Amino acid sequence: MSTGLEKRATRVEVSEDDLEALLGDRALGRDDHLNAPGFVIRPDDVQDVLTDLRDEAGFDHLSCLTAQEYSDRYESIYHLKKYADPTQEVSVVVPTTTDDPVSQSAEPVFRTADWHEREAFDLVGIDYEGHPDPRRILLPETWQGHPLSKGYDQEKPQIVTLSEHANPIQPDHHDEESDTMFLNIGPHHPATHGVLHVKTVLDGETVVDIDPDIGYLHRCEEQMCQQGTYRHQIMPYPDRWDYVSAGLLNEWAYARAAEDLANIEVPEYAQIIRTMGAELCRIASHMLALGTFALDVYGDFTAVFQYAFRDREVVQDILEDLTGQRLMFNYFRLGGVAWDLPEPRDEFIAKTRDFLDELPAKVDEYNDMITSNEIFQVRCHNTGILEPEVAKQYGCTGPVARGSGIDYDLRRDDPYGYYENLEWDVVTQDGCDNYARVLVRMQEVEESAKIIEQCLDLLEDWPEDDREVQANVPRTLKPDADTEVYRAVEAAKGELGIYIRSDGTDKPGRFKIRSPCFSNLQALEVMSEGEYIPDLVASLGSLDIVLGEVDR
Repeated sequence: MSTGLEKRATRVEVSEDDLEALLGDRALGRDDHLNAPGFVIRPDDVQDVLTDLRDEAGFDHLSCLTAQEYSDRYESIYHLKKYADPTQEVSVVVPTTTDDPVSQSAEPVFRTADWHEREAFDLVGIDYEGHPDPRRILLPETWQGHPLSKGYDQEKPQIVTLSEHANPIQPDHHDEESDTMFLNIGPHHPATHGVLHVKTVLDGETVVDIDPDIGYLHRCEEQMCQQGTYRHQIMPYPDRWDYVSAGLLNEWAYARAAEDLANIEVPEYAQIIRTMGAELCRIASHMLALGTFALDVYGDFTAVFQYAFRDREVVQDILEDLTGQRLMFNYFRLGGVAWDLPEPRDEFIAKTRDFLDELPAKVDEYNDMITSNEIFQVRCHNTGILEPEVAKQYGCTGPVARGSGIDYDLRRDDPYGYYENLEWDVVTQDGCDNYARVLVRMQEVEESAKIIEQCLDLLEDWPEDDREVQANVPRTLKPDADTEVYRAVEAAKGELGIYIRSDGTDKPGRFKIRSPCFSNLQALEVMSEGEYIPDLVASLGSLDIVLGEVDR
């Protein structure tokens, strides 16, 4: 377990002047982005520039890629951060012409660019030269057009060919020249935790190659947010991304980006309520991950699964008291939260404290049943290995990264809410395996409980006349045109980021969601190759993905 003091000792500042000197003539111009300096470069300089920013300036985290089309150009924006200090950010803007939207691929520099560029091609229509696998990723291969491009005809009927509907359960075929076997896992299988298809090639029981096939739950979330007003119509959507338990964490990601965009200050009292609610959601999410992982690994439906859901239900009850909902909360508002703690306030606080008081004994019980279980240890120790440098290449964050010893948590490293005023620790484990990722989540439950306890103390003693739950926010928000911002929060699965570009109206010109599950799932291939097929199931469970957030 690490402390904040260790982390701060590793930070090295790089100024905008340093970046300008590093890029030299390759920087064609500057682009104004809130929070991050933007540099415009040529499409054929992408690899060169990103390599220098990574190796010479320490920007080793390709957090997000946003693609968009203007009337006169396409644009790819690479949002770079540092794992050692995510407050240091830089945006690399790559414009291309509308008649030849071709840009150099960043995949040789950052492996995570693989899926991000495939999505940019799929939805916007930019080609990435040199990309190792230039296929669509969310839509069927036969889809006509790119839905986020300006010329896209939404009325055009789409014909999906028979091959896209082909039943994967087909008669066996034997190839005399090959000893390998092709196995479909999903798209409907309990171990995939949603609608996910993993195309798997086996040599005996050893995994030779996998190809995750995603997009079954793609619901055009970015397009829907672009059609909603900042003030009222976007907030209900984030609950639908990671829909299992993490709604308030999702809402905070949008709120943080929009509040920075519109320069809205959130009252301190509301920040404490947000922090408490977010950590309740984190506990609920980790409980679900724990119960389903035990079910995946050694079929424990009777004890751990039931216990985890029992305890998650208590958290859901508290969240229902607070927000009025059990899953689709819609509780955050730009500038604060919808309402104060429920009345009678003392009863709500006592109920939450009762849950926290019982939690340590329950965590001990989970340790007795899970981490000391011999079968669990055999299945999880030294399986699903994800080395820290590989995890960084794939842009992994959250418990997946911290299980590989990467000391990275936005609650501490890029503070927001009330976290920086509270005492708690960032949990890391150096095992880099499936076991380490489970330990991280279990220990994070205890850290969340510490945070909630401190929030309750503050809320209980807060002056009655100073309980301000919302800032005075205009009914209609119209940020200045071409204002751009990318902000992220530490969600239950990792870094959940939102990019917004304003076009001067009351709706975003571009709304991009950076999903932690999307980036983490990319690493499944390197975690699984060379291991047995049951280890693949354990590795997938240890990533704790939610397909609603992967596909968006």
